[in-house]
Amino acid sequence: MMPGNLRGEAISRWVRLRQRFDDMETLRQRLDYQTGLLAAAGLLASLLLGVGDLATQGAIEQRQAEDLLATLEQVLPPDLHDNDLLHDVKTVSDTGLGETRVYLARKDGEVTAVAFRLSATGGYSGPIVLVMGVKADGTVLGVRVVAHAETPGLGDKIEIAKSDWILSFSGRSLDNTPDERWRVKKDGGDFDQFAGATITPRAVVGGVFRGLEFFRRHRTGLMSAATGGQR
Repeated sequence: MMPGNLRGEAISRWVRLRQRFDDMETLRQRLDYQTGLLAAAGLLASLLLGVGDLATQGAIEQRQAEDLLATLEQVLPPDLHDNDLLHDVKTVSDTGLGETRVYLARKDGEVTAVAFRLSATGGYSGPIVLVMGVKADGTVLGVRVVAHAETPGLGDKIEIAKSDWILSFSGRSLDNTPDERWRVKKDGGDFDQFAGATITPRAVVGGVFRGLEFFRRHRTGLMSAATGGQR
């Protein structure tokens, strides 16, 4: 049989333990406890997201740079440049296109062509983002669609992977194609439209035309741009 002093000590410890559990249950029911717990969980989630973002940021930026370079190389033929396209950039302020980053293609230090990104407005489902390359004489070297939300099976024929329609701009310029011909054929111009989808090609044609006008406005400054990094 347990001695009285040991029995009393055991009962005392049991009472204190039960009291702690009761105190914890009371604490859980308090609003400030629940708020603090929620705040701690939110802080932990934010820290984990921040660490994940820092860990992947470099890889994401590298992938974006690789994608951009792949697109630039499609609209700027390799025989026209021997420089680093991604790091030979001039920023141009324009009333029509706004702040535009222009990638300069150089051969033996001389600018032979440029490429730049612009948004073609008036698409069926919003702006259509283009990258176009233009030779020093104002001739289109190539156009690629890099972002759009047009209808699959109709408007997405502007993508090079879906159709060769976008290649119809190569070789065109403001000199060999009068302004009034920069329209789809339905509007009296030179460029085909898609069956059941006229709005999308109409927007792209208008965007390429605006891109050539942009180049014409800034041609002198671009062709004489100094060698070396972003300006």
